[in-house]
Amino acid sequence: MQELNIVFENDEYLVVNKPAGLLTHGSDHIKEETLIDQILEKYPEIAGVGDELSHPGMMHRLDRLVSGLLVIAKTQASFENLKKQFKERTIKKYYTALVYGKLLKDEGEINFPIRRSTKGHKMAAVPETDRGKPSQGVRKAKTIFSTIQKFINYTLLRIRIKTGRTHQIRVHMAAYGHPIVGDPIYNTKMTRIKNKKLNLERIFLVATELMFKDLGGKEQNFKIDLPKELQDFMKVVK
Repeated sequence: MQELNIVFENDEYLVVNKPAGLLTHGSDHIKEETLIDQILEKYPEIAGVGDELSHPGMMHRLDRLVSGLLVIAKTQASFENLKKQFKERTIKKYYTALVYGKLLKDEGEINFPIRRSTKGHKMAAVPETDRGKPSQGVRKAKTIFSTIQKFINYTLLRIRIKTGRTHQIRVHMAAYGHPIVGDPIYNTKMTRIKNKKLNLERIFLVATELMFKDLGGKEQNFKIDLPKELQDFMKVVK
């Protein structure tokens, strides 16, 4: 079993840095090790916390090939406190992403609605109307981005999501014309070829900042650096 990367912990909650390649939690048909398995191995008392037995204490998740910060509640009181903040969208989550191409604007907002694609397990950004009628099954989504650094063929972005839709950042950036480097699903023919040449073996997307209020109402801020493999990759693209 991999070692759990703990960023911070107290009696209320645990903040961990999930590595790329590890599932956040499993399901009946998934038998491989997950992040929640690692957490329960070290903190078995969390097993009864939360609403779901399959992922106790867990407030949010990250895709397998994405790394970064996650908060896990240690007590039911902490879970309810964090759940309320997620529901009210007062928790702030920031991501760092490297995308293909140069963006025309240094900052902006993407508001494409998202729904499940008719092609497999993908999600898709879609117009709000279809032939004059409201599109079916769509969910509103908002992604805010700002440029950290520009390169010849890439742009490094700081991204905040105001909604938490499945694959939201990946779907929005691809629909915006700037797929995330290393994304095996939301891409173009050209970026698929580039991804194969780059051989990054993960998506260049990291949950680098997380802000929420503890049970006492005090704001808690957590921030991490990019993992070494992405820092090394940045030296190559420069």
